Amino acid sequence: MDLNRLQQILDRAPSMRITVIGDLMLDEFVWGKVGRISPEAPVPVVEVTGESFYPGGAANVARNLREFVHGVAVIGMLGKDRSGQQLRELLTAQNIDTSNAIEDETLSTIVKTRIIALHQQVVRVDREKIVSPSPEQIAKVVAAVRNAIQKTDAIIFEDYGKGFVRTELVCQIAQKARAAGKIVAADPNPRHSVDWRGVTVVKPNRAEAFLASGVPWREPDEAPAEDADLRRAGEALLKKWETKYVLITLGEHGMMLFQQNEAPHYIPTKARQVFDVSGAGDTAIALFTLGLVCGATPIEAAEIANHGSAVVVSKLGTATVTRDELIASFREDSENE
Repeated sequence: MDLNRLQQILDRAPSMRITVIGDLMLDEFVWGKVGRISPEAPVPVVEVTGESFYPGGAANVARNLREFVHGVAVIGMLGKDRSGQQLRELLTAQNIDTSNAIEDETLSTIVKTRIIALHQQVVRVDREKIVSPSPEQIAKVVAAVRNAIQKTDAIIFEDYGKGFVRTELVCQIAQKARAAGKIVAADPNPRHSVDWRGVTVVKPNRAEAFLASGVPWREPDEAPAEDADLRRAGEALLKKWETKYVLITLGEHGMMLFQQNEAPHYIPTKARQVFDVSGAGDTAIALFTLGLVCGATPIEAAEIANHGSAVVVSKLGTATVTRDELIASFREDSENE
């Protein structure tokens, strides 16, 4: 895709309105340096030099979209605790609508703490308790989405397997969105069975795709475009989920796009250096959906997602990609051809 076409697509983005529904969490990064090994156990001692907090999970998908789109909303569950308040404040500061997020005083907001030293993750500490929304809470979310559906261009379900994304929630919202001609995207979780039938696109990674399709797992081929089992998995998922597109992310190998009645399309990776893969999947589903709502073809949307993910993994922390960085990535790629 040439730069003029990319800019034409991105110029449509600010006016779009996209809602992200899923598991909300707070990402904490503890930055430090390692100077010695602990005398208490064979582990490094990290001397803390700073801390950073970012919206995580479905909130990070919304954060990625906010770099391009003015109207972004996020719906999920927050605890009435310090972490929940901090997450809401972070989102509000970025003008991300949280008015329909559910506060539950019995819930502890999910927090993922990553300790980073010398540009490497030393350990991750998760504070979480899986809690599913009640029928009343599901009804409240469905009603809120239905009331706003005519002013919404796309809905993204981001499932981190923490309990919020349930089949009864997905089916009710997806049915209404499809009837209104809206794009519905999903980022699935392999440990959480959700009926994705009828959504526009589902974006599993390779392991998730093999598990969901029932194709026996094996290590990736050196040439993903010739990976027969990957093709079997993608084609099986198109039928299983009755979706227009299945986008399988392949980590350092890029992506493979499957479409109804079309040959699979392989998009090689654009990553030139990898520091941190956390959040790359969030960027991929955000930018693929953004591309579709802005009039990109599925292949163009996949290229945009691929470039965006490549930029994000070159940064430390739960990062996003800006419009300028995305354009620069495409420009660099064209100059190297």
